[in-house]
Amino acid sequence: MKIWGLFFLFLYLFLHVRAAMVRDGFITTKDVHFMLNESPFYANGFNAYWLMYIASDSSQRDKVSSALQEAANHGLTVGRTWAFSDGGYSPLQYYPGSYNEKMFQGLDFAISEAGKNGIKLILSLVNNYKDFGGRKQYVEWAKSQGESLQSEDDFFSNNVVKGYFKNHIKAVLTRRNSITGVAYKDDPTIMAWELMNEPRCPSDPSGITIQTWITEMASYIKSIDNNHLVEAGLEGFYGHSDAQKQQYNPNFLVGTDFIANNQIPEIDFVTVHSYPDQWLTGQDDEAQLNFLNDWLKVHIQDAQSILKKPLIFAEFGKTYKGVGFTPEQRDIVFNTVYSSIYWSAKGGGAAAGGLFWQLLSEGMDSYRDGYEIILSESPSVSEIILQQSQRLNKIRKMYARLVNVEKWRRARDKINHGN
Repeated sequence: MKIWGLFFLFLYLFLHVRAAMVRDGFITTKDVHFMLNESPFYANGFNAYWLMYIASDSSQRDKVSSALQEAANHGLTVGRTWAFSDGGYSPLQYYPGSYNEKMFQGLDFAISEAGKNGIKLILSLVNNYKDFGGRKQYVEWAKSQGESLQSEDDFFSNNVVKGYFKNHIKAVLTRRNSITGVAYKDDPTIMAWELMNEPRCPSDPSGITIQTWITEMASYIKSIDNNHLVEAGLEGFYGHSDAQKQQYNPNFLVGTDFIANNQIPEIDFVTVHSYPDQWLTGQDDEAQLNFLNDWLKVHIQDAQSILKKPLIFAEFGKTYKGVGFTPEQRDIVFNTVYSSIYWSAKGGGAAAGGLFWQLLSEGMDSYRDGYEIILSESPSVSEIILQQSQRLNKIRKMYARLVNVEKWRRARDKINHGN
């Protein structure tokens, strides 16, 4: 009996240690797949840009905990949030190199709570837009130091501005979490660094300026941190490297190139955003849905065949502020995105997950933007989200079993050959 007791104790400890290892491992890539401890990983998740800001107020931290617990209860595995707030009111970075410890502690808390709930985080390092400072603030800082700059696009090429941004990258990556004691660059709760939220450089429609900047900044991150993945934050617009594909764009160019920008070796995976209701405002729901289907299909194909990297649809949603909105319309958008991801993943393809915009907790009315999902208030879409988590988890288990069977066969063959 004692032997059996010890056996079951060993088995219990082994399974729990293994579970902890799975939870705590770093996400890597292998061909077009994300991997976690040699098993496929799927990123069904959400955007919650506000985590740091809410958590910086200790009296509001329950909203962060509640949102992350609800997300985990719905099987969500990845959250995307801001690791920036430049200048202005209650910033993370007062000015280059000067940081708000209270705000940093808010980010510490968000990362700690995500880890407790088994959720990986993608942390974005700067905004393309002036909200929360963004590249406009960096340019203003440089101008105040005597730099002669003409536009916000100088963010991507001016050496002083690039130096400011590199200093911010280093400050975030080397930050030691005040709660867990783990440096961000060593924390497996973080899945990836995002260079910029939706980088755009309209003054150079060729995409070359963005290409050079992504190459430099991604390499700089890798020089500090070899543990984490890096992605650019792109929306998915096609550029001059594949002019034929521009037919799939909305009717505008923003100075990015989906193919060329994502072929940079230091970019580990591909991101696409999708907002037909913003990009095709003059068209009806059917036209927007047709656009969405084509947008999903062509990007999955290119990630699979050309880029050969995993793909995340990192932002998508549908606003309820549109004329004639019904919850069924939003459900259709979610089902469309999720189905494309599911069928690709099931066939071993490049689509590895989607992050809806945006998750809120109850009592956050000032953060409502028309796209928010409060899981307890939105039963139909919440059920769709849960079902997607369950479907992707079944795929993960299926592939994990195949990997384990292959390992067992190799071990058996090794033993047989040894005999």
